[in-house]
Amino acid sequence: MARVCTTPKILPKILFFSFLLSSFPCLISANRELDEENWKEILKGEWMVEFYAPWCPACNALAPAWKELSTRANQKTLTVRTAAVDVTKSPGLSGRFVVTALPTIYHVKEGEFRQYKGPRDAEAMLSYVEQQRWKQSDPIPGWKAPDSFQMTVVAEFFKLSQALRSVHTMLMETYGLPTWGSYLIFAVATIFVGAILGLILVCVIDLLYPPRRSDKVTITRSELEELAKGDQRRPDDEQALLNEDIVDDAETANSDAEKNSGSDSSDEEKEKPEEGADAKTEGKDEKTNEVRKRRPRKAD
Repeated sequence: MARVCTTPKILPKILFFSFLLSSFPCLISANRELDEENWKEILKGEWMVEFYAPWCPACNALAPAWKELSTRANQKTLTVRTAAVDVTKSPGLSGRFVVTALPTIYHVKEGEFRQYKGPRDAEAMLSYVEQQRWKQSDPIPGWKAPDSFQMTVVAEFFKLSQALRSVHTMLMETYGLPTWGSYLIFAVATIFVGAILGLILVCVIDLLYPPRRSDKVTITRSELEELAKGDQRRPDDEQALLNEDIVDDAETANSDAEKNSGSDSSDEEKEKPEEGADAKTEGKDEKTNEVRKRRPRKAD
């Protein structure tokens, strides 16, 4: 009975100590491994972040100095913390921070990002934080900040490129395809995906901006025959209208000629009546010819 009663009392202590021992390495480790899930932790507080790759010789040479920086920052109880990003495991973060060379170090202070370009020893990096030398350089602009929308899109493209690279490696190593065979598959897949996206885009445009439907007018056979007869009679009507225009223009010209001749050359008509009459006749004939040469108007 005594053993049965003491077992429930010992069990919570064992669980507590096991939990403490399991979390103890995290407490003594000052370096934080970042990935796609927890990288936003560095947006609060002050951090020194290193981007590295296991195959990079310069990253391996920096490892002792980075470890010393983490230890000394923890011993001095500074507010700065250290973190590291493996670009082979988190390619999206390398695109988000525009990492073009390894190793790359960033200083982060309350969401402001500055790239550290000083010496790569622990003493220089520690004085960069203690003496606040990071204030001498401007932070990365907002549109290029890792937490902006633009860089989020860039990070997704980096993830896609990494996924395509892994598929390319799998096709060559697992299935034994040659390099040109893998490229051919990617080319066909690109054309197919582009055709599908184009079809979807056309459907969306048709839904947003539907085409206008023209109203069609139906004409019976009898109406069509009447229109044909009207077209046959149309030349006579046009000729009648043209004759009326010519007569009207001729009468107007005669009246104008009579007025002008009566007002301007009254003295000359008295002296030479025959010459004035001939001039009037010639003027009338010229104006009549001009009216007849005019282009006929079409009937409305």
